[in-house]
Amino acid sequence: MVVPHVVAVPLPLSDLRIAVIADLHAGARFVDSDKIRRVVALANAAAPDLILLAGDYTGRRPDQPRYMTPEAIARALSPLHARLGVFAVLGNHDEWQDGPRFAAALRAAGIAVLENDTRRIEAPHGPLFLVGIGDAASGHADPSRALAHVPKDAQALCFTHSPDTFPVLPRTCALTIAGHTHGGQVALPFLGRLIVPSRYGQRYAAGIVRENGHVLFVSTGIGTSILTVRFRVPPEISLLELR
Repeated sequence: MVVPHVVAVPLPLSDLRIAVIADLHAGARFVDSDKIRRVVALANAAAPDLILLAGDYTGRRPDQPRYMTPEAIARALSPLHARLGVFAVLGNHDEWQDGPRFAAALRAAGIAVLENDTRRIEAPHGPLFLVGIGDAASGHADPSRALAHVPKDAQALCFTHSPDTFPVLPRTCALTIAGHTHGGQVALPFLGRLIVPSRYGQRYAAGIVRENGHVLFVSTGIGTSILTVRFRVPPEISLLELR
């Protein structure tokens, strides 16, 4: 379930190992508290320098069976640890249900939430600006606000839920990390990825994309939505090796 990806990046971002956990959709079929504990254990065992949670923690509404509260999900994620910290953004399902409650629950569990905000961290090659950008699918993306305190000549590490924000980001975001698409969940020979919730179709469906001098990585994530099945798109914790 831990899948390595080697990503070539500018020097300030290099020599980092980043675990990306996207789209848990807790409460959806096959994703209960035991599954989240296994995800946490695998991520910690990979010994990343940094763990980024890319949103969509919930998969059920309060009136549906198997619903998990934001507090229960955050408690299950609380054992995550990494040398440079554990950081989160919210996804569209979190925002649609109760964004402030999810953010508060994650913070109470010791996970820093960066909603259109920046955190400066000490990386192997000096100070690194980590930028969390709100979710575009639910109308919460504000890149200008998120990048307001990043020097213009810096090369930042940005992360968000929906990859649809990527085309409007400046080159300051040398690497942007996202989720949301689930990699289409189902990938068929010749037909490709069936359901990609992006205005750009399959352009940002999964993996590494290089455009206009900066890089996007889209994790295929853990859970499911709409269809409770994955085919040829297995769930993964993405382990990025930045070189």
